[in-house]
Amino acid sequence: MNQLPNLDHLLQTDWANIELPDAWPDQLNWKMPWVHLRVFFKILGNKHERVRLPDGLIGADMLPKYMLQEFHNLPNGNYSKNLTKGYAKGFEDSMIGTLKQGRERLTQALGKAQRVLDVGSGAGNMAAALKTAGTVEVWALEPSPYLLQRAAITHRDLNIHWQQALAEKTGMPDASFDGISVCFLLHEIPPRYLREALAEFQRVVRTGGTLAILEPSDVQWYGSYRQMWRDYGLRGVYFKWLARKAHEPFVLAWHKQNVAELFAEYGFQVHTDDRGCPFRFIVAERT
Repeated sequence: MNQLPNLDHLLQTDWANIELPDAWPDQLNWKMPWVHLRVFFKILGNKHERVRLPDGLIGADMLPKYMLQEFHNLPNGNYSKNLTKGYAKGFEDSMIGTLKQGRERLTQALGKAQRVLDVGSGAGNMAAALKTAGTVEVWALEPSPYLLQRAAITHRDLNIHWQQALAEKTGMPDASFDGISVCFLLHEIPPRYLREALAEFQRVVRTGGTLAILEPSDVQWYGSYRQMWRDYGLRGVYFKWLARKAHEPFVLAWHKQNVAELFAEYGFQVHTDDRGCPFRFIVAERT
């Protein structure tokens, strides 16, 4: 195995203890029942607004416009203290236990990697799964400072390196990782930026390294309710409903990609592309 470069020189923020400004959802009086109802109906509704970032938010100038929308109908997206904490748990609950199984597949695919870059780490559960499974060094990238803080607090004992960065601009040195994990991210990136992200993955992972990906499957998106019931029972029907309900503006563009051809353009040979319900599991090697 090629020697990986030392990353000790990279600056790191103490995300667990940094002071973040309140976003507008944090300024609501959460003791009032109507506030909870407002959020509940917002999540169930179809009205989506632009994210409003508070003044002085760290890293605000690095965020591209496509990120500043209310993914999954979450008020102000992933940019608030109060809602980020609830969303982290709600996302796990909405996937009815399947995410743990999905993360186990990713950790198995990356079992030989000594240093893994977890891209789009969210609340940090994938990074934590890698570290718990025995990965020696885990670097977790996430653009939202609120999610980074939630992840750093929740998994403070695991010695994970939390970094604010984008998939398309990681800020990492060339060939500095022998594995990359991506869990529920690529379907949230428009095609132009998806290509930039793949070019960045090609740059930062060494030759022979592994790219392991877990994304929502197109099975529940394109299959009819009858087909989902026939093939997957009640679980299939549920994930069909969830796929239609969640606000995912770039998911159709992702589902239309020829993954093998696209990844090959950026130096990755796809060895596994498994479509099921609710996941699509992809493993590729950096050639």
